[in-house]
Amino acid sequence: MNMIKKWWMAPLLVLVLVLSACSEDEVQEGSGQETEEGLEPLDEKATVIVAEDGAASGAGFYIANEMGYFADYNIEIEFATFSNSDEMLPALASGEVDVAGGISSASFFNSIAQGIDVRMIADKGHNTEGNSYFTFVIREDLQDEITSYEDFEGRTIAVSTQNGVDDYIFQQMLEHAGLTRDDVEFELMGDFGNMLAAMGNQTIDAALQIEPLITQGESQGLHVRFGDATDYAPEAQIAMVLGSPDFLNEDREIAKRFMAAYLKGVRDYNDAFIKETGDLDKIIDIMTEYTALKDPETWKEVGVTGLDPNGKMFVEDIHNQYEVYKENGAIKGELNLDQVVDTSLVEEVVDLIGEYE
Repeated sequence: MNMIKKWWMAPLLVLVLVLSACSEDEVQEGSGQETEEGLEPLDEKATVIVAEDGAASGAGFYIANEMGYFADYNIEIEFATFSNSDEMLPALASGEVDVAGGISSASFFNSIAQGIDVRMIADKGHNTEGNSYFTFVIREDLQDEITSYEDFEGRTIAVSTQNGVDDYIFQQMLEHAGLTRDDVEFELMGDFGNMLAAMGNQTIDAALQIEPLITQGESQGLHVRFGDATDYAPEAQIAMVLGSPDFLNEDREIAKRFMAAYLKGVRDYNDAFIKETGDLDKIIDIMTEYTALKDPETWKEVGVTGLDPNGKMFVEDIHNQYEVYKENGAIKGELNLDQVVDTSLVEEVVDLIGEYE
């Protein structure tokens, strides 16, 4: 009788083990990671509207969306495009848009000073050595004449904005070189593509350029990279993730899960481009889908935007930018930056998902 019981129990034990293994696989493929983090998927699907224009600095949004990290938390993303930030900021403040990408500028700070309630909540682009968000380029034929930043004296330099973050970077370079704005010819050129043409017809000597146009101009023999922005602005905060007050307060549980997914996307980006341990081809496929740079091979050559995998911003530099715009007479009204820069969400989420080393 005992032998019969043992014989009957053996296949049953195998079945139990198989079912147990399947159950474990389902947990690992589903919400197991979220449970460990203390962030279960939302009970009801939530839609988060993100204002994004296809900039490379939006990599965290794109990768998280394609890798299913938002879906893991039962969040659906809708991307919205605005023709300019003047339209985007009121929509963000009113809650029509939940999240957006933004850069520092006097007009941005003035909008907030005038009552547009928007918060800077996480990093969306900063300078890293060798991969600065903005980089100066000089005409290919001037390499022997311009060998130091001091040699920019008397030169015509194109910058895309005035009293914006790239103008701030330009000013940091001048101070580093011991020059003033009066020592150079400032050329306001809002279209980065036009800078390539201006290099070609030799109407400018240098430009503060961005990728992928830096690599494109090099390949066409129009310009060469000159130094690196970290030479004079090593901790410059270029772009930020912006959040609406409703999203950060009334929808806090959604916001936490959104930020967790976003940071996972940024971490995949860093694994692929910086550590070179991730699936580079997959990440490049995502970037070519969402951005204007469609050539996968060029993605392997460009200096990619710095994105902090823990979402940390250079808060001190944001304050410094504001003070520079103020000194230039471009700020109207007073602004308490401590109410504008809100790091609480990203800090709370990193405590849950752990720091990226």
